[in-house]
Amino acid sequence: MNLRYTSWGVAAVTQLMRNGDPRAAQTLKAQLRLRQMILDGELGAGARVPELMLVQRTGVSRTPIRAALLRLAEEGLLEPSASGGFVVRAFDEAEVYDAIDVRGTLEGAAARRAAERRPAREELAVLRDCVGAMDTIVKRRTLSVEQFSDYVRLNERYHAQLVALAHSPVLARAIERIVALPFASPSAFVMAQSALADAHQTLIISQQQHRGILAALAAGESARAENIAREHSNLAKRNLQAASQRETPLRKVAGGNLIRLRAAMV
Repeated sequence: MNLRYTSWGVAAVTQLMRNGDPRAAQTLKAQLRLRQMILDGELGAGARVPELMLVQRTGVSRTPIRAALLRLAEEGLLEPSASGGFVVRAFDEAEVYDAIDVRGTLEGAAARRAAERRPAREELAVLRDCVGAMDTIVKRRTLSVEQFSDYVRLNERYHAQLVALAHSPVLARAIERIVALPFASPSAFVMAQSALADAHQTLIISQQQHRGILAALAAGESARAENIAREHSNLAKRNLQAASQRETPLRKVAGGNLIRLRAAMV
C-alpha cells in the first residue's frame, strides 16, 4: 500500500493515538507528510531534506522526524548524504524496470499460492466485483480523468485482494515493501495511460488478464495463475516505455519526477 496523507493515513494516525502510542503516531504522521511532499514534487530528486523544515511543516518534534527519515530510507525514497542527513533519491529507467519485475514475480507467486488453495467461490467475490466494475469502465470508448481514477481504485483493490488470497504474510510484506516505491505499484502508470494514444487498448488487455487470473484461481490452475500475473506486470513496463517518449504522461505518475529518463539525461 502506498502510504500517502489521505483519509486512510489520518485514520491510521488517529488509531495509533487511541491505542496509546503517540510516538508511533507522530512518526507515521511525519512519514506520510514527507512522502507526499516527495511524490508531489515539492522535494525533487537530489534535494536535501532538512529536519528543521520538516519540524515546521509537520508540527512534529525531531525524534519522530528522524525515525520517519529512516523509514523512508528503508523504502528507498531517501538515501544518506555524504555530508550527513538524507537526500531524495533519483531512479533511472533500469531501476524502475527492475522494481516492476520484482513486483510481478512476487504477485505471480501470490497468484500461484492462492490457486493452490483453490479458493471457495465466496472468497473470490471481491475479485469478481472488481472485474465487473472495471469492465463497465473499459466498455466506454473514451474515459474521463474521474473514470481513470475509478479504474485505479478498483485495480488497487483487485491486486490487494489477490495478495490476501495467498494467505502468506511473508509474500504480503515483500510486496508491500516493493510497492512502497510508487512507480512499482500495480496502478503506477494507469493515469499515465490516459495521455497515450493506445490507452483504451491497454486497458482491454489488462482486463483480459484480470479475468484470466480470476479464472485460473477458480479452477485451481496455479501455473497459469502465476504466468498471467507475471505477464500482467509487463503492461506497466510497456506504459513506461511509451511515457518516456513524452514528458506529459510521466507527470501523471506519482513519483514520476524522481525518474531520470535516458532521453532526458542526454
